[in-house]
Amino acid sequence: MLPIRQFFARFFIPLVLVIAASLPANSQDRTAILAEICSGDFAAQQSALGQLASAGVEHGEAGANWARAIVDAFEGRDLRCGDGIAVIDGNAGPIMAETLEPTIGVDPEGLDAPSVNLRLRAVASSANAVLRLYTEAEAAERLSAASYIDRRREAATATNIGAALELETDPDVRAVLTTLRASLLLSDADPTNRIGAIEAIAEDATLRNRTTIAEAIKSETDAAVIASGETALASIDRTLAIGQVLATLYAGASYASVLFLAALGLAIIFGLMGVINLAQGELIMVGAYAAWFTQEAIRYALPGLLDYYLIIAIPVSFLAAALVGLIMEVLVIRRLYDRPLMTLLATWAISILLINTVRVTIGSQNLEFHQPGYVAGGFPIIGDFIMTSNRLFAIAIAVLAFIAVVVLLRKSLFGMNVRAVTQNRSMAGAVGIDTRRTDMMAFALGSGLAGLAGLALSPLYNVNPGMGTGFIVDSFMVVVLGGVGSLIGAIIAALGIGQINVIIEPIYGAVAAKVFVLLMVIVFIQWRPEGLFAPKGRR
Repeated sequence: MLPIRQFFARFFIPLVLVIAASLPANSQDRTAILAEICSGDFAAQQSALGQLASAGVEHGEAGANWARAIVDAFEGRDLRCGDGIAVIDGNAGPIMAETLEPTIGVDPEGLDAPSVNLRLRAVASSANAVLRLYTEAEAAERLSAASYIDRRREAATATNIGAALELETDPDVRAVLTTLRASLLLSDADPTNRIGAIEAIAEDATLRNRTTIAEAIKSETDAAVIASGETALASIDRTLAIGQVLATLYAGASYASVLFLAALGLAIIFGLMGVINLAQGELIMVGAYAAWFTQEAIRYALPGLLDYYLIIAIPVSFLAAALVGLIMEVLVIRRLYDRPLMTLLATWAISILLINTVRVTIGSQNLEFHQPGYVAGGFPIIGDFIMTSNRLFAIAIAVLAFIAVVVLLRKSLFGMNVRAVTQNRSMAGAVGIDTRRTDMMAFALGSGLAGLAGLALSPLYNVNPGMGTGFIVDSFMVVVLGGVGSLIGAIIAALGIGQINVIIEPIYGAVAAKVFVLLMVIVFIQWRPEGLFAPKGRR
């Protein structure tokens, strides 16, 4: 049997040392860190915050939880320091900073908060974000923390970010952490690590990552690293160019979708009745205001359905604009069918009346629209090109409206009557078609389509009484360029005019873009006055 002294020396003391070394954050470490953070020496405090940020790497979740509690208390000025003691002044009473257990007989009022400067606040915020990667259960919170660290890296290291990356399961958070860790490794001493970091960053070909790589290789001395960086920059430039082209096409398509909705109504009205409706832009405004009234009604009566107000507003906006168009046709337009210049003057007067009526009754300020999840944000595609949801919503509305109009005109009795009256009004009337009723319903349909354009615009543009005036000229150019009454022509013309506007406007301005488009249309109709697709047999 071993003597007691030998037993302690051989078995007990080594066992205690092993257990102490395996603790998540032993008392000696915590005491030293708290001593530094309470010291008033800014350099020592910054070192302590760096150690706290790495607590998740060294001591696991338990150590990260303790470290976060200390950093939170330090940021919130709740940490109190005295002679060999540190406590956190919490809402439920003071607790020992070293153990996070309630303390007895210690008055926090007699202790002082450690001094803090702006630099320390930044380091503390960064350390807090790093520790949130280890302590937050919700992926959204960890993603928010990762995004913050990407902006403020004072306490971030490749080691603590890499450890968090190994524990992370959410793909979105992993993507941010992967790029973040790679950017931190750009300053690593090992050239192999720097090359790996460049390759990892280049996988996400964005302008920001291109700038990161370009800045890194400016001060690089290793030839292999420089070559890797130049190859990565060339690859990113190609991807960014593709993304820029797609972004331009997408923006042009969204603008064209609104033009198409407005021009589709004009094409029906002008093709059927020869009426130049200058109030079509104000019917767009009516549709947008109808969507806003729908939003406010749902907000008041059924707030749980507020996110779906844009869907509910689709028939409301259509019917509101259609009703205004119907009233216009019954009271004014039907008396002027044989005098096209008078219809132009009358509809211009109606447009002024509608604008000023809205200004007097509702106001001239921009309306505030709630942005549901399906029109907020977007989907990254390639490079910096993000397919935004609000533009996708406008395109979807235009596509659905086009399909509905095609079905209506091709498969219904009303559509057959419209086509008959458009081709030969006298013959259509002779075979028993009520041309007056057909005109009225077609005018309402064209007006309702303008209302849908207003709905599609509401998540994209400012909604105010004068919003429609900017679309009326382009809409008429779509009708003329595409061919009066041609749906396919309206689509092609809208896409062409939309793309030209989007390409020229950022370079030369909105006015130059409008002038250039107008000149192109004038030159085209000199060569082909009937437009792209002229209906055969029209009288």
